[in-house]
Amino acid sequence: MKKATVSRFSLSMPSGLVRQLDHMVKAKGYVNRSQAVADMVSAHLVEHHSEEGDHEIAGTITLVYDHHTRNVQALLTDIQHDNQEIVISTLHVHLDHHNCMEVLAVRGKAAVVRQVADQLIAARGVKHGKLTVTTTGTDID
Repeated sequence: MKKATVSRFSLSMPSGLVRQLDHMVKAKGYVNRSQAVADMVSAHLVEHHSEEGDHEIAGTITLVYDHHTRNVQALLTDIQHDNQEIVISTLHVHLDHHNCMEVLAVRGKAAVVRQVADQLIAARGVKHGKLTVTTTGTDID
């Protein structure tokens, strides 16, 4: 495994913010402030990259829908089949007699993943949907 080089830089912020950071560092079990700040910067960069259309991302699309809504399952399945290069896995859960949850693992260009998520979330019968993005791991050292 290649060891990442470390760059040092100085960071100034209001003392109240530093106190809150120190509290979070302790509560979450970080070794030090640097590790916590690096994680926060990494998370923000993942989100930033997900907004760039040609950057590859991975993530999940979570949908909750009423399976009694006419054609909702067929529509969701058609969208997934039409985008099988993006949808890499699915999990289907019966929440109760009416409601189902689907979690789709997705990977692809950010703009395409967002477009597929928007189509699924906007489908008639979907009560709630959310795209959660992460990195593919290739762009973070």
